[in-house]
Order: sequence, then C-alpha cells, then structure tokens
Amino acid sequence: MNLEILTEKTCDLSREVGKFLRGEAGKVKVEDVESKGLHDFVTYVDKNAEQLLVEGLGKLLPEAGFITEEDTSSKKGERYTWVVDPLDGTTNFIHSVPCYSISIALMDGDDVVLGVIYEINLDECFYAWKGGGAHMNREKIQVSKASKLEDSLIITGFPNRDYSRLDAYLALFKYFMEETHGLRRFGSAAVDLAYVACGRGEGFYEYGLSAWDVAAGVIIVKEAGGEVTDFKGGEDFIFGGEIVAGNKNVFANFLAAISKYLT
Repeated sequence: MNLEILTEKTCDLSREVGKFLRGEAGKVKVEDVESKGLHDFVTYVDKNAEQLLVEGLGKLLPEAGFITEEDTSSKKGERYTWVVDPLDGTTNFIHSVPCYSISIALMDGDDVVLGVIYEINLDECFYAWKGGGAHMNREKIQVSKASKLEDSLIITGFPNRDYSRLDAYLALFKYFMEETHGLRRFGSAAVDLAYVACGRGEGFYEYGLSAWDVAAGVIIVKEAGGEVTDFKGGEDFIFGGEIVAGNKNVFANFLAAISKYLT
C-alpha cells in the first residue's frame, strides 16, 4: 500500500464532500436538527456527507471497515478501519459559525497510519501519513517552537455532556488564563489538533471526545513533531475520551497542569 497516494486521494475526496457541505451552509432549518443526546446534534447534512465519504473511501480501500459518527456503515475490516467524522463542528454549522471540518483517519490495527482534516471555510486541508511528515495544502507544517507555557496559546473544548468534572475544568481554565497567552475554543476538536500541528497553538486538551474527533489529528500532530497522550500521560487517547496534544518543549508542564486538575 502506498500511503502517500492514498492520502492524496483521501484529501481529494474530502474536498469533494466539502463542496457539498459548503453548498448546504446556511440552509439548515430548526426542523432539520435532530438530537442524539444532550447537546449532541445531527442533521441531514451530516448523514449525507458521511454516506458520500463512506462510498468514496470504500472505493479507495475496499477491504477496510468503518467507524463512523452517524453509523452509516457497520462494515468490519480484518486489518484496516476508516474512522470518519463527516462534520466535526455540527453546532457551529447549524448556527453558521465558520469553523467545522471533515476528519478522516485510517487505522492499521490499533495504529493510525493516515489522517486528513479539511477545514471547509478556509479551504485548508491538513494531512499526514506515517513516516511522511505533516502538511497543509501541500506545504510542510510543524508544531510551534515556543519553550514556555507562559508564551503559549492553549486550545480547548468546553464540556457539553459530561459535567462531572466541571469544577476542576473551570479551575484549570482559570490557571491557564493566568499563566499563558490565553485560551481559544473553536468548536471542532479535529481543527484544534490541526492548529496545534501547524503551530497556531502550543497545546490542546479536551475530554468527552470520540475516536472520530481525534484519530486524524493524532497522526497529524505526531508527524508535525508534537506529542499526544491522555490526561495521565498514557496511550489511551483515541478511544479513551480524553486527549492532550502539544509541542515537545511545553508538553511536560502542560500535561502536569492538566493531570493536577483533571485526574
């Protein structure tokens, strides 16, 4: 398998489906929005986009199975699995807030070997394959070289379903407000990871996430020279629901603060 060529074709597919999403922006009505749970929304746009992605990815690698947010495919692969979020940032999309993305990863067993994140509004396609470095629109990217937490911009997401750690989260939020350049919340975890990979932020953390939110971003950050762990510094960040990513210079102090408050 040529991962570079497969990544290029996956980028092309994400751009094609991105045209569909761009064309539907601003058209979703209140009655089109379904609730899958507390603050967890889906529209016909998510479902149609996922069907297009599953169909296209199935042609690129017929033997692969799927893990998808909207359950449009239950196919299992013996070795390879596509992990797909057709619209990461649905709430932003519903409200016409311009930050949402397509996120696609390919796993070989438990190992992510390919990742593509297409941020539709800025037409920025972030991608990486194992051993090939990280890129955005054909330009190589790397994590920030900032060496101190006090010189860092932190990216996070707000808890929207699990509020059991909310007090600790807010205490950590206060700490980062006081000790860093500040915090940003864009509303798409995939984009958050891509922004760390290209140096727009020094670190990202969030809990309550799913594999399709982070799988693509994990390999992009790593191939850009960054580090990724769970809140305890371990490896359970794809399916474990919590993730920390950052550049290697600030990562130890960044993780230590998160572990202090959230573990």
